[in-house]
This record gives sequence, structure tokens and C-alpha cells, in this order.
Amino acid sequence: MIRLLIFGPGYTGSRIADAVEDRHGSVIRIGRSRLDAADAEIATATHIVSSVPPDGGSDPVLLRYASALANTGKWLGYLSSTGVYGDTGGAWVDESAPVGGGRRGARAETDRAWLALGARVFRLPGIYGPGRSPLDRIADGRAYRVDAPGQMFSRIHVEDIVSGVLAAFDAPPGAYNLADDLPAPQDEVIAYAAALAGAPLPPLLRPDQLSAPARAFYDESRRVANGKAKRVLGWQPRFPTYREGLRALSASTSPASVSAPPSAAVTDQR
Repeated sequence: MIRLLIFGPGYTGSRIADAVEDRHGSVIRIGRSRLDAADAEIATATHIVSSVPPDGGSDPVLLRYASALANTGKWLGYLSSTGVYGDTGGAWVDESAPVGGGRRGARAETDRAWLALGARVFRLPGIYGPGRSPLDRIADGRAYRVDAPGQMFSRIHVEDIVSGVLAAFDAPPGAYNLADDLPAPQDEVIAYAAALAGAPLPPLLRPDQLSAPARAFYDESRRVANGKAKRVLGWQPRFPTYREGLRALSASTSPASVSAPPSAAVTDQR
């Protein structure tokens, strides 16, 4: 039986934990407040996943448990970010690409450290799902578009992260990109969500009107290739593009099924 220890069961980690329990495994959840008291849980776990991001330039899980994890012989997984690849000018990037050249230096160092321990490192792009999608930002008035021609970005539905991690329970260590099949400009995704919601297009902002973190996001552009995950894990995303994912989210909150909006609403990025 799987006995999963998960550090940092947040938005994605909690869903991984729920999926293991649905398959009759047991789960130990360790939040940030308990990171210093997990020695016994490490000893009894069969699988260990961390979704805890670096804090102050270092990984708090590895600071405390790197030696124990190196010697445990357990299945290890780490939820990383495709931000470790930095800006590729919109070009495709796979797991063979160098990491550490972008704005997420601490994340890249942590990514490498987990790989050195023999973990399966899942490099994730923008995560969306129930309660956390462009549809929610449209609904509460937080959505906006950005005048950033040529910017490309990959994304992944949270359910497809869960299925990828579960598929990797029988896979060799290494890095795996879990991303959908259709990188797209963020503005295109926002416009599609607005059309699904029957809402007007959100305002168009200049990059200099954004916060510093948001500007940093739009300074990078890349397409994330998922071929290794498909080939090695036998994984296929349930939501191969943002269109299927957003339609499913829209339908789950609406009494009527939702059809695709007109193509003009999808492609209009202005």
C-alpha cells in the first residue's frame, strides 16, 4: 500500500493527496508549521512529495531533511516550475535545456538538488483549476490583458498534474515537464475566458502599469514541450489545451453546458 508523505499540501499538493486516498493509500500531510518534526513520517512513508517552494533562497525541506532523504531509498517527488528555464524568446524548451538563467535562481538550485537526490522533478507552468483560473478573475473583476506582442506561455490543469504525478510512481527519476499541448499568449486565454463567461474583454494594460512580479512574468516567453512525460510516463493530459480546461470549469459552475465561443473572440488579443 502506498503511504504518501506530502510536504506543503497546498492547492496542487492537496489534490495529489486526495487522489492517493481515493486509491486506498494513506497520506501524511506536513504543513510549514510542522517541517521540523517529520523524521518519523519519513521513516514510515513509501512515497514522499514536496510542493514547498524555496524560502529566502533555500529549500526548507532540504535544509532539514536532505541527508535523511538521500539515504531513505523511498520514492521522491518535487513540484518545481518551468520558470527554471528562463526566457527562450518563445522557443520550445524540453528537459534537456539548461536551467538557472531566469528570474527563479533559487527554484533552479532547488530543482537541481532534488534531482541529485534521485527525485522525479515535475516542472510545472501556470497552474489553473477550480477556484483558480481566468474565469475566476473575470468573475471578480481582477482580470486584465497586457500589451505584450509575441509573449507565449504554457499552462496545465491541476487535474493533469495529479495524473502525471501518479503515473510517475512507476517511472524512473528525472525531470518531467507537465504542460498542456498548446502554449498560447496569456491575452488569448483571457479573451477566451471572457467569451465563455459572456463578459466584455478586460482592460488592456501596458507592461509599465503592472507590478514588478507581473512585469517579470511578461518579460519571459517560452513554449514547454511535454513529449518526455508522454513517452516515459504514458501520460496524456485530460485537458490538452486551455479551451477544454476552461470549458470544463465553466460547465461545472453553470447549470447549462457551455459551447465554444466564436473564433473571433478567441483570436482578438487587442
